[in-house]
Amino acid sequence: MDPVRNPFAPGAGQRPPELAGRERELDAFDVVLERVARGRPERSLMLTGLRGVGKTVLLGELRSMAIRRRWGAGKVEARPDAELRRPLSAALHRAVRDLAVRHRAPDRVDEVLAVLKAFALKANKPDAKMRDRWQPGIDVPPAQGRADSGDIEIDLVELFTEVAELATDVGSGVALLIDEIQDLGPEDVSALCAACHELSQSGAPLVVVGAGLPHVPAVLSASKSYSERLFRYTRIDRLSREDADRAVLAPIEREDAEIAPHALDALHTASGGYPYFIQAYGKAAWDAAPTNPITEEDVRVAAPEAEAELAVGFFGSRYERATPAEREYLRAMAELTQGKDESAVTSDIAVYLGRKPSSLSPARDSLMKKGLVYSAERGHIAFTVPHFGNYLLTRAD
Repeated sequence: MDPVRNPFAPGAGQRPPELAGRERELDAFDVVLERVARGRPERSLMLTGLRGVGKTVLLGELRSMAIRRRWGAGKVEARPDAELRRPLSAALHRAVRDLAVRHRAPDRVDEVLAVLKAFALKANKPDAKMRDRWQPGIDVPPAQGRADSGDIEIDLVELFTEVAELATDVGSGVALLIDEIQDLGPEDVSALCAACHELSQSGAPLVVVGAGLPHVPAVLSASKSYSERLFRYTRIDRLSREDADRAVLAPIEREDAEIAPHALDALHTASGGYPYFIQAYGKAAWDAAPTNPITEEDVRVAAPEAEAELAVGFFGSRYERATPAEREYLRAMAELTQGKDESAVTSDIAVYLGRKPSSLSPARDSLMKKGLVYSAERGHIAFTVPHFGNYLLTRAD
């Protein structure tokens, strides 16, 4: 069929597969926004799940919901070995600008911006040369003695308080969305938990929404024992068969096209219900179909094209980041799980490789830091990427 009209192409359609079946999460966040707007206590949110289940797209939709409610909203993507202060400053600057257009006292807005600038400037190292010092682009002098101690935990509490009070002035709130939250450093995680704890105590209208891999709860609890009381955890998983079918049918029907029932079965078998794979296989099947409707044969013919694209962009890009020792560990995991999306026992991996468990710790820890594996439970390890084990077993090196 016409590739120009392909409803599975990136950016096509009104609602991508990543959002199909996420009505429960969207409705829950709508309730959070309403409760916070009414001054009622509410916990911040944490979305957890494997790669490819649509967490980032869902996070973007939650941000849009906050904006439609006339909230201030800013989004951060955490990165390994990068401090939170600088990107957080940019995100909250955006949120403050959203609120400023409705505030009747420009001087009050400038006061908050001054605190934000003071917080942001502490991202510069004390011994940095003038030409290397980052400037946050806030056109007011930095405040003195507020959010500028250099201790991220103290400063973040003070900054969140200031921004939340500005939102209160206009009868609104602030949503701070943080993607890949497991990549935050220990100090930043501790500071974020402390700030959320302060917000929960005061009932301030600022909500943090994080998204990350399945071990995020363990990361947060290792930082602050009370973190489990601060956040509402929501596991984002593969779509149910009904929602997966809807993710395929809805975009096809918008193009006045059809798909045969057996083709729908074949697409679900290939994708496993994971939104990222639904989009990849759906796009390839649409391009492979010479006529309407899409048939099971079209899906069969299209599968190698979808798999080749996934092998490069989804699996391969991650595999290439691994060192030879890490790749050996990954392959052992794949062999022991027979390519299934299951966890492997770390002691079994050592036996399989004929090594002492302690000698494999550096490779395992590095893979966890790179976000390729996570500890499903003590003594177990699993891939963060669905179907990654099967990819490794079929990869020809």
